[in-house]
Amino acid sequence: MRDQDDGERDGGEHDGTLSGEQDRHDACVGDGGAARGDGAQDPEPRRGRPRSAAAERAILDAVITLLEAGEPLAGLSIERIARTAGVGKATIYRRWTGKEELFVDVVRDMEPVDPPVSGTEGLADLRVMLESLRTRGLAQRSSVLLHNIFAQMKSHPKLWDEYSGTVIAPRRELMLAAVRRAVAAGELRDDLDVELIDDLFVGPMLVRTVHRPDAPLPDDLADRIIGALVQGLAPAGSTAARA
Repeated sequence: MRDQDDGERDGGEHDGTLSGEQDRHDACVGDGGAARGDGAQDPEPRRGRPRSAAAERAILDAVITLLEAGEPLAGLSIERIARTAGVGKATIYRRWTGKEELFVDVVRDMEPVDPPVSGTEGLADLRVMLESLRTRGLAQRSSVLLHNIFAQMKSHPKLWDEYSGTVIAPRRELMLAAVRRAVAAGELRDDLDVELIDDLFVGPMLVRTVHRPDAPLPDDLADRIIGALVQGLAPAGSTAARA
């Protein structure tokens, strides 16, 4: 059913489900805050219509439905997605600037949620992020649709650049920050390039999850990678090295 907050079509046309009087009522109530029981308005009305979580869910589900039906990413149009979701195109454009941004959110919705990190620990936070990379690898293996989406994304530079810039790059920055904290805490050597250290941790997990899709991804893989690397990266005589 069309979302009443966002039911207008592109170009400001109405779909015929609301009369002009109803639109004016929505403008007073939907844009101006909830009406009180006595018919008066709240003293400080909100500006703009609230975003509808149901509309956003319908749009994301519409993209997934079309992809499951065999539609390629390149063949999906905003108009087709809007029609499938039961919303107007303007509803989509209020939330996403274009298809690339929308498709990235679809992928995020399908992937496991990134776990929170402390932001204060070094190796402990690295372990959390490596484990997240492992679970995303498992998700891609178990979901044919997610696997196919990634394969299609990589053949569309604009879409892959959007995903890299808004998803991969922030994750990499979090990893680098954790490496710096580990170095500052004496958990890792301070005479190596931080980006090299980060690559040494992430590299083995990426090989297993991306380049070797048949390789095992055991539950303790993150711990094994960290344990193997720390023996060579920890300062001589440190607690980490002895461990």
